[in-house]
Amino acid sequence: MPDSPTAPHRLLFLFVDGIGLAPAGPDNPLSTTPMPALEALLGGPLTLGSVQRRKDLALQPLDACLGVDGLPQSATGQTALFTGVNAPAHMGRHVAAFPGPQLRGLLRQHSVFKRVAESGGRVTFANPFTPGYFQALAERRRRGHSATTWAYLAAHDEVADEDPASVLRGPEELAADHAVTWDVTRDRFQAALGEDEAPISPVPAPEAGRHLAALAGDHRLTLFDTFLTDLAGHRRFGLEAADALTRIDGLLTGLLAHRPPDVTLLLTSDHGNLEEATHKRHTRNPVPLLTHGPATPHFTQAHKITDLAPLILNLLT
Repeated sequence: MPDSPTAPHRLLFLFVDGIGLAPAGPDNPLSTTPMPALEALLGGPLTLGSVQRRKDLALQPLDACLGVDGLPQSATGQTALFTGVNAPAHMGRHVAAFPGPQLRGLLRQHSVFKRVAESGGRVTFANPFTPGYFQALAERRRRGHSATTWAYLAAHDEVADEDPASVLRGPEELAADHAVTWDVTRDRFQAALGEDEAPISPVPAPEAGRHLAALAGDHRLTLFDTFLTDLAGHRRFGLEAADALTRIDGLLTGLLAHRPPDVTLLLTSDHGNLEEATHKRHTRNPVPLLTHGPATPHFTQAHKITDLAPLILNLLT
């Protein structure tokens, strides 16, 4: 059943891995790649020069370093985002890739998705997973879930270890347009399906945005995770920055056109990377927090990535 139609606010958490806010320039793909949807919304590119606050739209920088030396990394950055806990300080360092036992413990205890679900709000993860993903986990060919996935699974803690596939979306939901793939247009997701799986029809990026808007309208808190940008920043799997950003902007085209009026978009990241094309490393740049929708003024008090989860909980619980 859809979430209560009387819910005063709904949030769509659009997690875009590996993008920082930096000045515009020839080495910043966020300022050199045409992104018409974002540029129309902000009046310019997703750079420091577009920082602004309006009634229903804001772009502000969030500190991702959290007072810890070194370059911010995925495991601790995502844990900090989704729990409000300073995970790098907790660990004494920034931790890359997949969360270990300590970070998983923080996610299971403090996940914003767990807390919203406990208060009676419906939460969902828009991303689908392939059968091969779960097989790789079972055969220990995969190190584990990302912190993003663990954060959502915390809302279903009783099955998170035994049967995560039962609470995560799969190819069936995607075929019914009730899921959105990390690559937006489904082509790379399709390539990861086994030969015995039914083919999944590709979609234009704006159509994927429409599907995401529909999911957000049925839930109190919706999560979508794309790591296109981080892969492009690290120059992995042949992904180019322009392709990654074009797909994301296309997703936003459909999402903004079909966003229900009670849904506020929160677009943010865990660390910088893509915005400095001269190297493949993470950066110490702040990450963007782009908010669009009726709850925008509530989030303008955020200054670091650990501020976001408490603000979400204050609004939704």
